[in-house]
Amino acid sequence: MRAAKQPFRDQISLSSVLYALSDPVRVDLVRNISDAGEQSCNECGIEMPKSSLSHHFKVLRESGLISTRIEGTRHINSVRSADLNARFPGLLNAILKAARAEGREPQIFGVQKMR
Repeated sequence: MRAAKQPFRDQISLSSVLYALSDPVRVDLVRNISDAGEQSCNECGIEMPKSSLSHHFKVLRESGLISTRIEGTRHINSVRSADLNARFPGLLNAILKAARAEGREPQIFGVQKMR
């Protein structure tokens, strides 16, 4: 089985994590995966072209925010809570709390859905 490229715990940098979270779509992805525990790419609940989603997942994975396990043709994602809390205590919880408080609807093609 091939493995997805992702940094080891001690290679996760604050600047790469903050960069990855600078995009609202990626914040939504992290929130959705965190709420679900584990989620495949096609279950993310965000409607946009597959190529765009692949890019967002790659940025999240390479920054160290998510871990991707490949099972056949499925990519199963999980938030690296333990690693992030070890490197930056409380950061992930604060970001997820703020994201949930915003109560934004999922993004569709980069445009927020109207309620």
